[in-house]
Order: sequence, then structure tokens, then C-alpha cells
Amino acid sequence: MQAKVYNYVGAYANVGEWTLLPTKSAYGPSFGVNGGIGAMYELQAGKKYSQTRFLLNVGVGLNGGLTSFIQGSNVTQALANQYDLDGDLFDYMYEMKNRHDRYTDLALNVPLMIGVQHKKFYMLAGVKMYSHLMTRSHSSATVNTYGRYAQFDEFRNMPEYQFFTGLSKTDAVNTKFKLDFDLSLEIGGRLGLVTDAVGYDVPKRNVEYRLAGFVDYGLTDLHYTDTKQALIVPDKYDTNPASPNYVYNGKSMIDNLKMNDIMATTGFASKVSNLIVGLKFTVLFQLPEPGQCVICRDAYRNSSVHRRGGVKYEE
Repeated sequence: MQAKVYNYVGAYANVGEWTLLPTKSAYGPSFGVNGGIGAMYELQAGKKYSQTRFLLNVGVGLNGGLTSFIQGSNVTQALANQYDLDGDLFDYMYEMKNRHDRYTDLALNVPLMIGVQHKKFYMLAGVKMYSHLMTRSHSSATVNTYGRYAQFDEFRNMPEYQFFTGLSKTDAVNTKFKLDFDLSLEIGGRLGLVTDAVGYDVPKRNVEYRLAGFVDYGLTDLHYTDTKQALIVPDKYDTNPASPNYVYNGKSMIDNLKMNDIMATTGFASKVSNLIVGLKFTVLFQLPEPGQCVICRDAYRNSSVHRRGGVKYEE
């Protein structure tokens, strides 16, 4: 028997957990949430009364998410070979404690999936392309500054020397993720009554509902490698009162500090992979076959036909 083709259009909504997985990094994985909506076209092919069908699924969707690196990091940066008010050579140190970084992202995704449907079970596998439209990095940390001398112990908590303790710092900057290709797997079931019965008088399902679990795993590197420092600091600690950069007329050594996107800093990771695990709900509407009307009265009628006096009537 020749295979029959069925065409569907539909929509879906999904929600799940979003993780970024750095490789060869001091950072562990991030944890967060992700959700999305989309539209799709699905081709189903199978023998006329068979409960098994081949599936080809394409679509477009929009995903939004937030994920955080739970593991805090400590970062130290130095302005080396500076001179203090007494003319002593030292290194001016910036110390970030318990730095936390999170990302918000809005992405367009385009899936290309193939699979199989048998009775109530279905499975799809393929590739999804994620194009990241808008990404923002949010960072927070506690910043300490101190002086490191060859001949003395460290100078800490001395505001008169611009050595401060326990400064709370937060920053948010726009950043970018690369075009990302993910391996995708979706396994679930059709909701509602699915029957093996065949025949003209068996009700046909023109609308399908599905519920499935899914996983998207990044095959390509998500992040742009860069050589930025974790913290943008002044170029020089200047103790000359005649200089316009003289540091003792305020808190100039901490006034303009800015934290960079942590994934754009030197040696963050060799690769960052995308991972989304969640649940997906789908509704599919069968398109009419060529030459078939969209809304027709079924020729089958559950009625009795009687003739009385040459006049036909129905009950």
C-alpha cells in the first residue's frame, strides 16, 4: 500500500532549565530558567490506516532565559610599580571577592527535526540553530583595594591612601553570544484517545495535542574568546598633587571601576556549550487534503430512513 502524506501546522510552548557549560575553566556550570514559544509545520507520512508515521518537522521560535554561575570567584588585579605619598614603590591591588555573574538572553531558534510516531508515542531528533538577538551580562562582587610592598606588610583599610575594604560593586553590560547549533531530542506522547479502529464511521482526529520532554545540547562554542581583564581599573595611581590625575582629591581609584563580561575575560574557558532541558506542549492542526473542503458534513449519518406513502423522511 502506498504511503499517504498528512500536513499539519501548529504552535508550541516550552519551559525548562538553562545551563552554560564551560570547558577547561575555573568556573563550574551555570543554572537558570528558559522558556519559549514558536510555530511549526509538520509532514507526516505513513500507510493509510497505519498507527506508525514518519515525521518531518520545521519551524521558528523565540526563547528567553536567565542563567547564573552560582560558584563565586575571587579575582585579583595589580597596578604594578606605583609610588605612594611617601615615595615608596608598591603595587596597588584590586581584589574582588565572591563575584557572581548571570546572563539574560533573547534568541531566535530554527529547528529541523525528523522522527517517528507510533500510536500515542512520538520522538523527534535533529538540529536547532540559535541566533542570539539580545544578551546582557550582570555582575556583582565585593571589592577591596590594598597596597602590596616588598619591605612592608600589606596596607589595608586606609582610606587616606585609597585603600578601601568591603565596597559593593554591581555592573550590567551588553554582550554577545555566537550563532549556536544544538543537537535536539524530543520524546513524548499524544494526548487524548488514540484508537486502532479503522473505517469510514470512526471519528478522525484533525487536532493533535502533545506533551514531551526535550533536551538541546550545544555542538558549537557559544562564547567569544577575548583578553579583557575582569575589572576595568585606572591606568595609574598618581600621587603628584599638581597632576590632574591626583588620586587623593576623592575616591578616584574606585570611582570608575567597571566589571567586564566574565566570559570575555582572559582564559575563561576553551569552550562554552549551551544546554536546555525541559517540557514542551504542542498543538497541531491537520490541513485539508487537496480537493477536500475545510468544513464538510460527513456523509455517514446515524439515522434511520423510512418511507411512508411514497414520501421519504429521516428520524
